[in-house]
Amino acid sequence: MNRQDLLHNITITAGILAIAIIGSAFFFITTNNANNASLIYVLAIVLISRYTYGYHPGIIASIIGVIAVNYFFTYPYGELNFTMTGYPITFIGMLAIALITSAATTHMKEQAEILAEREKLLTDAEKEKMRANLLRAVSHDLRTPLTAIIGSSSSYLDNRDQLSSQEKDQLVAHIYEDANWLLHMVENLLTVTRIHADNAASLNKSVEPVEEVVAEAVSRFRKRYPDSPVQVRTPEEFYMIPMDPTLIEQVILNLLENAVLHAHSQKPTNLTVTLEDGWIQFQVMDYGKGIPTERLSTIFDGNPYGTQESADSKRGMGIGLSICKTIIHVHGGRITAGNHKNGAVFTFLLPME
Repeated sequence: MNRQDLLHNITITAGILAIAIIGSAFFFITTNNANNASLIYVLAIVLISRYTYGYHPGIIASIIGVIAVNYFFTYPYGELNFTMTGYPITFIGMLAIALITSAATTHMKEQAEILAEREKLLTDAEKEKMRANLLRAVSHDLRTPLTAIIGSSSSYLDNRDQLSSQEKDQLVAHIYEDANWLLHMVENLLTVTRIHADNAASLNKSVEPVEEVVAEAVSRFRKRYPDSPVQVRTPEEFYMIPMDPTLIEQVILNLLENAVLHAHSQKPTNLTVTLEDGWIQFQVMDYGKGIPTERLSTIFDGNPYGTQESADSKRGMGIGLSICKTIIHVHGGRITAGNHKNGAVFTFLLPME
């Protein structure tokens, strides 16, 4: 125990004992009854054990309390007398109660501290795992479009005179598409950086209408993918829930974009919002090839490709889904992935309060 903790123990112990003595004296003077003095000292010992470090303050306070009750509130007053008939048993009983209370309170506090430390270690381990997964996802999701941009621009510069106008337009269109993808990845990285820096307690939460948040996310999606239809169904009732609207829009946008890039479906993507037992449920359903069964348990871990896929495959699902999981978890919600008979379905829930 360092000097600061020792000073803390002395201050807390002395302060609470002084209050106990004054309180007991007040009740004794006003009621002429000393029966409550023992209870006041036991309460003081519990408080001392709760707000000090280690066992010693509680044990010392127990002994001081027993002596104080004998000296101030046991006849003959102002004298120590442990020889009266029956008092040794009373003395031993009160001291035992005080010591057991002190030890139990201190033990419970130590167990709480151990549990808190263990939880902190688990949280740090989870963050480290997420950081490693994000690094893997970043190395894949950023390298692929960068390679494509370099290849397209090199072809344009090296073969400018031999390329037709249509071929030049195609190369520029590819560069534009991949640059937009990079911009989206940077947005995702900034989002997850903000979450890790601020933590859930610092989210910019406000009570927002669900329909407006969905409409804004779908509007951003349609600007990026004008040729990819999406059907939206929201409740007829007007629901407002606490959320960071920018982050939830990012989740919806990521899931819709994921459906377009990986489902390879000719049907529209469905975005459905419903109320489920005090939760608002958001469901993005596509009609494509679905998710491989072996990927379902790890799809939100940030790994951009499965064991059967090439590390250089076009635009993995890693970083976007990992960020979706992070955002939903800091909102106190849940997110899952699964398959239905005609494709994949992603579902996340946000608490109403």
